[in-house]
Amino acid sequence: MEGETRLWLIRHAPVDGPRGVIHAPDAPADLGDAAAFAALQAKLPADAFAICSPARRTSATAAKLGLTATADDAFREQDFGDWTGRRHSEIEAELGAEAYRAFWNSPGTNRPPRGESFADQIARARTGLARLPAGDAVLVVHSGTIRAILAIALELAPELALRFVIDPLSLTRIDRLAGSWRVVAVNGR
Repeated sequence: MEGETRLWLIRHAPVDGPRGVIHAPDAPADLGDAAAFAALQAKLPADAFAICSPARRTSATAAKLGLTATADDAFREQDFGDWTGRRHSEIEAELGAEAYRAFWNSPGTNRPPRGESFADQIARARTGLARLPAGDAVLVVHSGTIRAILAIALELAPELALRFVIDPLSLTRIDRLAGSWRVVAVNGR
């Protein structure tokens, strides 16, 4: 890899589904906010390399932005294993309040049953970033993926990176330089 890579990280549109659920990859996106899409599209570079996760909501968001994005598994959301598709309240009731809280006390390194930790997601994102070419790259991904990339750029422990708020249809800008990173903006509109 030679040259600077300018990352344009977009969180997908809001999930068109119930709140309080760990959504599966096939959960649809609410693409109805035309003004938000137009404002975001106006900020993106022309002719950028575009990637999305394999999730339905990221590919639909990319298409609505007029991007022809290639799906890359390295940038998918954290795999919550057996908890995927379930409500947080159901999981807490099943595990008990104490066990549920214990998991979330160390969410960066704990793994849900048959899932992955946020630290695992960071490692996966690092592999994907290594494959990106120099130039402009637009990634339409998930809040966890953007936090993972911020953890890499800022050399943060997983728990610290989870403190970032990443809203739907927000733009985070990071530059990968020769041997370092520059964070331009986080969670912008």
